[in-house]
Amino acid sequence: MAAKRRPTLADVAREVGVSAKTVSRVLNEDGPASAATREQVLAAVAKLGFQPNLMARNIRVGGPDTTVGLVVPDLSNPFFGAVASGIEDAVRERGLTLLMGSSADDPARERALTDKFLGRRISILMVVPSVGADHAPLKGHRSGGLPVVFLDRPGTGLATDSVVSSNREGSHEGVTHLIAHGHRRIGFVGDLPTKLYTRRERLAGYRSGLQEADIPYDRSLVVSAHDQEGAAAATSGLLDLADPPTALFAGNNIMALGIVAELARSKRKDVAVVAFDDVSLAEVLEPALTVVAQDPEEIGRSAAATALARLDGDRSRARTVTVPTRLIVRGSGELPVPKR
Repeated sequence: MAAKRRPTLADVAREVGVSAKTVSRVLNEDGPASAATREQVLAAVAKLGFQPNLMARNIRVGGPDTTVGLVVPDLSNPFFGAVASGIEDAVRERGLTLLMGSSADDPARERALTDKFLGRRISILMVVPSVGADHAPLKGHRSGGLPVVFLDRPGTGLATDSVVSSNREGSHEGVTHLIAHGHRRIGFVGDLPTKLYTRRERLAGYRSGLQEADIPYDRSLVVSAHDQEGAAAATSGLLDLADPPTALFAGNNIMALGIVAELARSKRKDVAVVAFDDVSLAEVLEPALTVVAQDPEEIGRSAAATALARLDGDRSRARTVTVPTRLIVRGSGELPVPKR
């Protein structure tokens, strides 16, 4: 069976018995039309299920689309879903619609996606930058009035607004918490690539926590992984060291899941764990997971507020908004150093 054709402006005009231009005037409210004609047109639109092509209209009249383009590295990561939720709650109040796409942390894919958003004449562009991406090509769009906001990580080649977490301070607090419970052999399981801004900042916080306690930095205790399975394997390698860590610090939520899975598999309940970023069901784990929690919804809300202020004419200097983290004590980070 052939697919049903979508109704057009011409179909609405035929239904009412007026010109397509008259239908357009009614829908866009940009010309004279009697109350009776307006009522007939709207009734025909409802009857036929006609959807105006807003993008085509906006391009024709030279105005922006009523959408916000958001580029994230991974649509499956709950953190970015929560960020998007914060953005959507804020922009919806202004009649804007959020569109999302995944770059898979690939600079070329990020560029292609931003180009598609720009082709729609979006009202706001928000990007979680990929490692190695060059954002200089966005300079013309930003200087032309398009609000551009970087999320979670600063961009490269473009001075514009950014909203990030207090990565370094949060990691420092988490590691200090482990040290306060007697741990001196503390492993760090970070994500890849190692040049990733959040990875570098959280490792710096880990190192500063050790330094503050006069604990030497040991490269053998710092490992990397790209996904949950890799984090589990990296954890296994740390536990097999001749002088293994008694505590582990997870660089993000995905690393935390890999650590927890490996500790469960190996039946190790004596290794303390603190994770940067909360994970679902953290409270039902045994022991419950202590975390340095980010506030992804607030990151999204702050980014939206910044962008909307730019949309309203704010031309002040580009700024970075840092959203605080908080330590949530649940049990895993308070395990004592095991007796050997």
